[in-house]
Amino acid sequence: MKKYIVIIGDGMAGWPMADYNNQTSLERALIPNMDYLVKYGTIGLVKTVPDLLPPGSDVANLSVFGYDPLKYYTGRAPIEAVSLNIVLGDHDTVFRANLVYINENNIMADFTAGHIKSEDAQILIQDLNLELQKKYPSLSFYPGVSYRNLMLANDEFSSIKTTPPHDITGKDFREYLPVGEKSEVINNVMNDCSLILENHQLNKTKKAKNEIYANALWLWGEGKKVNLPKFKETYGLSGAVITAVDLVKGLGLAASMEYIKVPGITGFIDTNYAGKAEYALNALNNHDIVFVHIEAPDEAGHMGNESLKKEAIEHIDKEVVGRILQEAHRFNNLSILVLPDHETPIEIKTHTSNPVPFVMYNTKHRALGAFDKYSEKVAVKSGIMVDPGSSLLDFFINKFS
Repeated sequence: MKKYIVIIGDGMAGWPMADYNNQTSLERALIPNMDYLVKYGTIGLVKTVPDLLPPGSDVANLSVFGYDPLKYYTGRAPIEAVSLNIVLGDHDTVFRANLVYINENNIMADFTAGHIKSEDAQILIQDLNLELQKKYPSLSFYPGVSYRNLMLANDEFSSIKTTPPHDITGKDFREYLPVGEKSEVINNVMNDCSLILENHQLNKTKKAKNEIYANALWLWGEGKKVNLPKFKETYGLSGAVITAVDLVKGLGLAASMEYIKVPGITGFIDTNYAGKAEYALNALNNHDIVFVHIEAPDEAGHMGNESLKKEAIEHIDKEVVGRILQEAHRFNNLSILVLPDHETPIEIKTHTSNPVPFVMYNTKHRALGAFDKYSEKVAVKSGIMVDPGSSLLDFFINKFS
């Protein structure tokens, strides 16, 4: 029976960097296993982000999972709400609520609040919920993973416009505050959160140690409830998802896939890469397809840290792709797809809508191809372009039939 693994290296792709001989992070990284897939498989480009939509992981991963974002996208936060079992009414709006650090010069200095620990974030979010519901009874706050949390509003915010905090790193946050109808409500909430967080005992302790701390809550990624067709009914395959972030977990759950919990996964450079590979292989005993998502390259890209991004890509190659290749013999017919969901170039520290390189490989249809390197430039040379990106999964499933 055919089995499939999709490995998503979030934000792996990027731009040539002048400081590194015009190479991208993918080109600089030592990735012999991804190169092997190219040598005996098929490389090409896929446009995961339609031109009419913002280049976020929400839009891009909808495409990777085989769902047309132009049809199903409602916002980032609603997908994450599924992960946290938050039930949205027809008139509710849910926002991503990032714990961030803004410095004394009003600069968005760290959109992760120093990659705050989930247990610390939970304390802060729960205390914000207790305090703010006295003033805003229609609002509820929910802790997620690390700096990534949610705010549910029992109200319509259909015309408000917000900006992701990772897009304004190093910039004056006051120039990017929410605008539009009812934006004053959201801005007042964020201001009240800052007052509470700045004086929170947990942050006083961190300030005393000269550590970065969460002194603000940034609201963005708003949207209404999401409705996706069941993956199995759409593709005829039983699916599972492995990830450390609520966005991708919520996407899988919204598509009625099983979420596979892996110990030690963090959504950052220190995640349990090998555990993700092993759990994915084991999940194929019960499922036809497993999506394995790794957040680390994207986080490094947002930080503008090239060496960290390169390191993350090499971890993925060795501990995820390499491990799966080593154990491919467990299955009679295994197909592997590797790709980023979008670019996160070091130079701009945010996402783009540009096409990204993919490589697909099958254990029973190995054939020496024309290329032997997994990179953006080689993908362009292949002449293969998949657009819309939501059609890539169907192409992958049927490629080796």
